[in-house]
Amino acid sequence: MTDQITPVPAATGLATLSPSRASDFKRCPQLFKYRAIDRLDEPSTIYQARGTTAHLALQRLFDLPAESRTPEALFDLFRESWVEVRGTEFEGLFDSVDDERTWGVESLELLANYFSIEDPTSFDPLERELDMLVDLDGIVIRGILDRMEETPDGRLLITDYKSGKAPPERYALPAFFALKIYALLIRRRTGRAPDAVRLMYLTGPTVYEISVNDGQLDAMDKQLRALWSAIERAMERNEFPPRPGRLCDWCSFQDMCPAFVDQVVEVTAAAG
Repeated sequence: MTDQITPVPAATGLATLSPSRASDFKRCPQLFKYRAIDRLDEPSTIYQARGTTAHLALQRLFDLPAESRTPEALFDLFRESWVEVRGTEFEGLFDSVDDERTWGVESLELLANYFSIEDPTSFDPLERELDMLVDLDGIVIRGILDRMEETPDGRLLITDYKSGKAPPERYALPAFFALKIYALLIRRRTGRAPDAVRLMYLTGPTVYEISVNDGQLDAMDKQLRALWSAIERAMERNEFPPRPGRLCDWCSFQDMCPAFVDQVVEVTAAAG
């Protein structure tokens, strides 16, 4: 799934902001600039392909009657979804048919983990792939929510699928940042705050869930407004400082980022 921001000239300010791009700015303003302002292409990876295809398959699983939501049905939906997206988003991703086949087998093994987390025949989600555009009194937030359901005990729960590796539990809290924004949007949209948000990592599998309440969502609203103002200032001044960290090794833009290019220049100058 893909969330985007729509930047506009600094004179009129920011137009919309997505949870994913808000997360980018919080993590590294320079990364935000590359993705949201410059809109630079990033190379597709087998992990992105797996995530995109798995999301589609899991979304469509709930189009089926409850009794038909079996592992075999999910595997078929994954294959069908891959045929659909392969030629448009991931053309030329694999060097050989054997590489693609190996990736497919590994992807189906990952999907099989889903059925150890929950029984999809036991409930029907309230929403799936919910596209939201919400005006929060002056700031406009847009995003696509994976899933929302009501649990048997009456709780409203937001779920986000993850096909990557789960972080250790002590490092998991930052991963809930975007989900809390979605919870805020749901509260504005429906008048009801979700009771909990959940990250469902198919690898493992691992599930992290935390409760949310109105006080936390009020705090998120303030944080989001502060981020919005900070982004507008950065756009006006064209100042997007890099923020190096442990995730830089996985960044597509490291070879052009000032935090690393400047280091190379300094080392080269010292060597000369």
